[in-house]
Amino acid sequence: MKRLFLSAAIVLGSLTSFASTSPVVNINAKVISIADEYTEIKLEELPSAITEALKKAYPEAVITKAYKNEKAQYKLDVTVGDKVGNLFANADGTWIKQ
Repeated sequence: MKRLFLSAAIVLGSLTSFASTSPVVNINAKVISIADEYTEIKLEELPSAITEALKKAYPEAVITKAYKNEKAQYKLDVTVGDKVGNLFANADGTWIKQ
């Protein structure tokens, strides 16, 4: 009887060590870096092609800030109603997806 009780205790004790596993953490991080530095410019310095393209695409949009990089690409901080976002464009008014 002692052997049966002892072997049952050993078997049950060894099973509990397998039941405790460490949690698996899966971390996926996306890092997006824009190599082109944008410098802030005055709104008056924006090419008219960009302002015209903005009026056609987003008639209610208001440009709050504008930036330009070395490649003559423009970043626009825009508000439409209560939404705030960024748009990117070339000097000729074509939109850039970033």
